[in-house]
Amino acid sequence: MRLFLICVLFVLGLGTNRSSAASTSERPPNIVIIFCDDLGWGDLGCFGNPTIRTPNLDRMAAEGQRWTQFYVAAPVCTPSRAALMTGRLPIRNGMTGKRAVLFPNSGGGLRPEEITLPELLKQKNYATGMFGKWHLGHLPKYLPTSQGFDTYFGIPYSNDMDKVGGPGYRAEAAKDPDYYPNAAHFNVPLMRGMEIIERPADQNTITRRYTEEAIQFIRDKKDQPFFVYLPHSMPHIPLFASEEFRGKSKRGLYGDVVEEIDANVGKVLDTLRELKIEENTLVMFSSDNGPWLSFETHGGSAGALRAGKGTTFEGGQRVPTIFWWPGKVKPGIVHELGSTLDMMATVASLTSTNAPTDRKLDSYNLAPTLLGTGGSPRKEMFYWTNAELHAVRSGPWKLHVKMREPINYGKEVVLSKPELYHVERDISESYNVADQHPEIVDRLLAMMKAHQSDIEPHEDMLAIPLPN
Repeated sequence: MRLFLICVLFVLGLGTNRSSAASTSERPPNIVIIFCDDLGWGDLGCFGNPTIRTPNLDRMAAEGQRWTQFYVAAPVCTPSRAALMTGRLPIRNGMTGKRAVLFPNSGGGLRPEEITLPELLKQKNYATGMFGKWHLGHLPKYLPTSQGFDTYFGIPYSNDMDKVGGPGYRAEAAKDPDYYPNAAHFNVPLMRGMEIIERPADQNTITRRYTEEAIQFIRDKKDQPFFVYLPHSMPHIPLFASEEFRGKSKRGLYGDVVEEIDANVGKVLDTLRELKIEENTLVMFSSDNGPWLSFETHGGSAGALRAGKGTTFEGGQRVPTIFWWPGKVKPGIVHELGSTLDMMATVASLTSTNAPTDRKLDSYNLAPTLLGTGGSPRKEMFYWTNAELHAVRSGPWKLHVKMREPINYGKEVVLSKPELYHVERDISESYNVADQHPEIVDRLLAMMKAHQSDIEPHEDMLAIPLPN
């Protein structure tokens, strides 16, 4: 009789385990997006950097997909992040304008009527958490917990805003590649939900603390679908690294900062493996725009790409991007086009949720490319900045009709006529071939005209100041 009961319990146990495994496999995938600030295309080992050590991201790239032609929708913070969250060009969602980004005295933010990624995933009852830099509005109605996130821990805008004293960071950083600023000189608030819990934020430990909060959220929500958005506030200046990483990189302080980010990416991936949910979790790693070159050694590198942050050259909008999902994402290097804009359609496809149909999206579904069943549907990229269309890419060809200076991107470069580049043969945009290919110039100009006729720009919310 005892042997019979043991056998029955054993069979029931098998059934329970099978049921649990089935429920996990049938559950929609978890989504994790790790976003850096001002990280250049050439700043990771797997993207060719010779002195910054990024073993965790290199392994992530080896096990997943490394996209070499992946773009953000704008070359500065606010509009780039708005595009990631909505799948819409900033000219459509209102997060662009002559002022470029939101500041502590800005009265606007991402409109509540926009549909964000966490709001999309609420269709499937995802737990949603954000840990890091938001920069889509600091007033209560624009904060993450008003835009679909259950949990928010981070800073509401860039880590150099609300500067209160100390030496000029730009001058000091230019003189000394290892210059370490005083965190107290930047009166940036650290928030939990809608409450300020620390001001100024201790930026020496902020990369680690973002990650710890994200990992705890993953542990707490491991038994249900979850979305983690982990947008680090670095390597945007001012640069800070914790004691464990300070002075360790051959690249100086900038390298210390990137290597700390890499170590914390490794902690997130290790947690997913430990909890045995890595095969049901898509992780994306990318950056909001290219490197801030005017800060010299305190800024990053775009590698072979031309220029950096603030410009519509490749160095401003082509960003290092990795997708990781063991057993699902087909490992390899992808040389096709993709964009952070495409996360809306891609996530909707992978999670069987419905992307909004009542508004124009600029998002393509990259799931077939990620899963190895097809090529990327994105064949073109439109380059907008400061509410102006500057360039278009179609296949290997890129046409500029406007430009900004490569270092001081606040100044416009006046073009006498459009410039054309073959950005696969000429990755550095060094050789203008417009005169040799007038038919391609005409075709791309027609594409830009058709695109602009499809745009219904929203009012410029970035220009709205707070009342005195």
